[in-house]
Amino acid sequence: MDSKKVAKIIVDALDDKKAINIKVIDISKISILADYFVIAGGNNDNQVKALADNVEEELYKNQIEPKQIEGYDNANWVLMDYRDVIVHIFNEDERLFFDLERVWSDATEVNVEDL
Repeated sequence: MDSKKVAKIIVDALDDKKAINIKVIDISKISILADYFVIAGGNNDNQVKALADNVEEELYKNQIEPKQIEGYDNANWVLMDYRDVIVHIFNEDERLFFDLERVWSDATEVNVEDL
C-alpha cells in the first residue's frame, strides 16, 4: 500500500476519535526519514492513548504493523513509526512546545481532504 493511502487511513482513524488539528506534512522532498508526518493532538492522556490505539487498530486491519511505537505509557507524545508515514500524537501542551509544524516548515502541508 502506498504511503498516501496509509496516511489517509491514519487521518480517518484520528478523526474518528476527535483528534485536534490534524496536519499532514509531506517531507519526502526534504528528508529520507519518511514521506509523511501526520501530527495530531488530544485533550488529555486518555484521548492521546485512544487516538494511538485507533490508528494501530485501523492499520492492523490493513495488515500494516508499526516498526516502532514510543511514548505510549506517558501519553505526552506518542510517536508511531509506520516506515513511510510517521505519526505524532501530542497532548496540546507538548504540541505547542515542540511545534513540529514550525520545525518542518520547509515541508509541504497536505490538505487532508486531498488524501
